[in-house]
Amino acid sequence: MKTLALACACLMTPFTPLQAGDPLQGSIRLQTEVGRDAAQSQQQVDQLFDEKQRLLEEYRSINSELQSLQQYDNHLQKMVSAQEQKILSQKQQMDEIDVTHREVIPLMARMVETLEQFIELDVPFLLDERRQRAANLKSLLDQPDVSVAEKYRRVMEAYQVETEYGRTMEAYPGSLQQDGQEKTVDFLRVGRVGLIYRSLDGREMGLWVQPSRSWQSLTKDSQHSLAQGFRMAKKQLTPDLLKLLVPAPETLQ
Repeated sequence: MKTLALACACLMTPFTPLQAGDPLQGSIRLQTEVGRDAAQSQQQVDQLFDEKQRLLEEYRSINSELQSLQQYDNHLQKMVSAQEQKILSQKQQMDEIDVTHREVIPLMARMVETLEQFIELDVPFLLDERRQRAANLKSLLDQPDVSVAEKYRRVMEAYQVETEYGRTMEAYPGSLQQDGQEKTVDFLRVGRVGLIYRSLDGREMGLWVQPSRSWQSLTKDSQHSLAQGFRMAKKQLTPDLLKLLVPAPETLQ
């Protein structure tokens, strides 16, 4: 029975002929496995390092782009703020323009009315031309397709023309109503201080007297000076000192 138990025990023990007899092969195999594991580990380390570098570069690129976007956003914010200020300023200007238009249009109407009154009270030279200019202005103010700026320019232009009359000398033909008759004469205007007429044959001359708003006949003594005045006004004679009879200025009592 003892012998049978020993035989059974021997049969149950594995048969490994190289385990006790070839330790070198086991060592080589172990080193090979260790080397293979080390190579795999190094490969994983290298991959992780490369991934880390890639992520780092990506982070730096994204961070740089983010800073650029932040700077651009700040720039846009400043631009938007400036545009908002400009829009506000323009809105205020538009409101002021509307107010100005409401104030300027009545002002221009009063200016035209004053111009009409002035022409009727002034020395009566070029009456038809001056009255027509004032009438055209009055009609212009009611035209919706003409800008306020253009209307204002035309009104000021008319005032400028009236101002120039006081600094210029002019000779022109015209009609004169006298004693119920109309006759053609030559007028000589010296600024606004003198308005003289002369008949076409040169025999009859008269001076406008503003205080009485009437014509006063002139004697033949004034004929020579008057002839010089006409020649100067027509640019036929060099401007020179001219002696003409003019009415005395009005005085305040």
